[in-house]
Amino acid sequence: MAIKKELLEILACPKCKGGVAYDDSGEFLICDRCRLRYPIEDDIPVMLIEKAVELD
Repeated sequence: MAIKKELLEILACPKCKGGVAYDDSGEFLICDRCRLRYPIEDDIPVMLIEKAVELD
């Protein structure tokens, strides 16, 4: 199940407060500004900076 469009529109990167988007796999939310990806676990985005992974 994907995150609803309405929720995705209001989610923000906790580091820079910028918008996020799905990655190609749909398993992460990406912040292009910070170059971080936040995992989605059990259809719940984990928007914690310490859980984020830097993009290659």
